[in-house]
Amino acid sequence: MDLFEYAASRKKEQSAPLASRMRPRTLDEVVGQEQIIGKGKMLYRAIRADKLRSIILYGPPGTGKTTLAEVIAHTTAAEFTTINATSAGKKDMEDVVSKAKETLGMYERRTILFIDEIHRFNKGQQDYLLPFVEDGTIILIGATTENPYFEVNGALLSRSVVFELKPLSKENVETILRRAVSDPERGMGSFDAVLDEDACSFLADMADGDARAALNALELGVLTTDRAADGKIHITLEVAQDCIQRRLAKYDKSGDQHYDTISAFIKSMRGSDPDAAVFYLARMLKAGEDIRFISRRIMICAAEDVGLADPQALVVAVSAAQAVERIGMPESHLILAEAALYVATAPKSNSATTAIFSAEKAAEATKITIPSYLQDAHYGGAAKLNRGIGYEYAHDCAKHFSKQRYLPEELGDAEFYEPSGQGYEKTIERYLDWLHE
Repeated sequence: MDLFEYAASRKKEQSAPLASRMRPRTLDEVVGQEQIIGKGKMLYRAIRADKLRSIILYGPPGTGKTTLAEVIAHTTAAEFTTINATSAGKKDMEDVVSKAKETLGMYERRTILFIDEIHRFNKGQQDYLLPFVEDGTIILIGATTENPYFEVNGALLSRSVVFELKPLSKENVETILRRAVSDPERGMGSFDAVLDEDACSFLADMADGDARAALNALELGVLTTDRAADGKIHITLEVAQDCIQRRLAKYDKSGDQHYDTISAFIKSMRGSDPDAAVFYLARMLKAGEDIRFISRRIMICAAEDVGLADPQALVVAVSAAQAVERIGMPESHLILAEAALYVATAPKSNSATTAIFSAEKAAEATKITIPSYLQDAHYGGAAKLNRGIGYEYAHDCAKHFSKQRYLPEELGDAEFYEPSGQGYEKTIERYLDWLHE
């Protein structure tokens, strides 16, 4: 690097966003994530000893994936190379591998390749890395906001250790904010700014575990607030509220948040918790989730988890699905809320679900012959084939019920449906008992 390149690098570093400048350079500066890099933890020991093997860092934005990679870069004696999967192609990887082979052969130095957004690479691009990770030409550090077990090739995963980073706690973010406002070298210390406690608490709370968002808000406040009479820049609660005016919604309609939130929504309805059900519904609606997707899940829950304990639940769910198709947002949030609350508060039974699963299993495993008296007799020549002969018409019998056998002989006395005794199934159970008296 010549003098001009060094000057340009320093200028870029100084003008970088606060969140970038405040990234820790050592393990001791890292805040949070004690579950994976606390002292004594395996990753902590591996970084300290410079004995790192291929890893995948997985977690939501702002939790420190890139930060950890940079800490490793400052700690390791290995060659450290970074590429971003959103813009890099196979040619970039070929260049990295070629240089890694040269570095290993000539200087006996390993190469660590950090790939940000690794889930953006397609299968072919990920497969290209496999032999070089396998033989140790490169040590891979992949960072992703998407579940790696869905987005990263199994073969690559088997050669790596997955570490999940959790959203930072409010206290973690407050620590980072206080450090940033007072740091004269990389932070805002040279601005002589004062961060009020209630403003610090507000920013940390609204950032919802995303340190980058909190630091961006702090930087905006410092750079746009006039100095007070005492010559200081005061970041008050009012200033902080102007910098983040709504809580960050961590919701990716194609990622983990999509699946996790709909899972929580369904389980809340199944668990008869209307408050939780309507909360997760609101979260999905605020994030712009497809209302047709939500209505389909309500219909499935009505059939699977309410079932015959309240047959009306499916009627309500289907009606709601039809209504949201015709009306759309924003009014559909009322319709979906009504349907979700109905399903959540309805009595629950999965007896219908159990019945069909058991019957499907029997239908697949058993070769059966439908009794001749149940076979179709509405065509010419059916009588000659003994079709329908001996069938008892239920409405000609007492109670409009025939005790004739309907199951094939091969199934013996199989029972697939057992009323649960919940809700309307009490009525069903009494009716079936009355029929068989």
